[in-house]
Amino acid sequence: MTTTVFSSISCTLGEGPLWHPERQQLFWFDILNKRMLSVEGDEERIWQFDECVSAAGWVDQDTLLMASETGLWRFDLETEERVLVCPLEADNKVTRSNDGRADPWGGFWIGTMGFNAEKGAGAIYRYYRGELRKLVGDVTISNAICFAPDRSCAYYTDTDIGQIMRQPLDASDGWPLGEPEVFLDLSGEDFGVDGAVVDAKGNLWNAQWGAGRVACYSPKGALLETILVPTPQSSCPAFGGADLSTLFVTTAAEGVETPPAGQTFTAPTTTVGQREHQVIL
Repeated sequence: MTTTVFSSISCTLGEGPLWHPERQQLFWFDILNKRMLSVEGDEERIWQFDECVSAAGWVDQDTLLMASETGLWRFDLETEERVLVCPLEADNKVTRSNDGRADPWGGFWIGTMGFNAEKGAGAIYRYYRGELRKLVGDVTISNAICFAPDRSCAYYTDTDIGQIMRQPLDASDGWPLGEPEVFLDLSGEDFGVDGAVVDAKGNLWNAQWGAGRVACYSPKGALLETILVPTPQSSCPAFGGADLSTLFVTTAAEGVETPPAGQTFTAPTTTVGQREHQVIL
């Protein structure tokens, strides 16, 4: 399918696209430039911060839960007030936040990693009803956090290893139940397994860094289709639009000097995404 440019702003490290279902608006991040971006009507909007920001979930019409290198923050889109909800490796100068997404129970999963991808420096956490709990340790590059529509499992990866893991979840509260298993082993490929999202049918859509594409896999792991973007470093997909059938894809310009590197793209699909889950604070 053909992609089109959604935003021509070049992000050094575009990440964390979030379609806000109440605002009908896409938000995404340029992690290394410490900013969040969006499009309001015909205007592109930028919020500048004093530290790296990487992912968010929606709390209500005007509020996001936003992850930064030091914490999870309640951010008011209208007043731009930022209030700390809880620290996130705030005393660790080596790490920053990376991939994250709200889960079906109103929790928020967030991964960390080293600024220089230091081996095993990161982790994956879940924030739920006031508690931040570490779920996975010794992670080098946290990515691909997403959830099955039937609430049966979460997915995640360490890009450095190249395996997308499937973690069974407790149906009552969403905490991990038992041990994770390998869902897809892409460790032998010449691309990096990056951000991912699951559609309403349970198919997993994975951005593949270095391949310039988003690949769609069935719940059994079969490759169904690929969507190419015109720059190699595709970083994370998200479904949005009025009927949730539009795929948005962030990319990165770091190490790639020529446009359209770092721009954000859209592509029509023949499927429907899940409505992004609301974070309960």
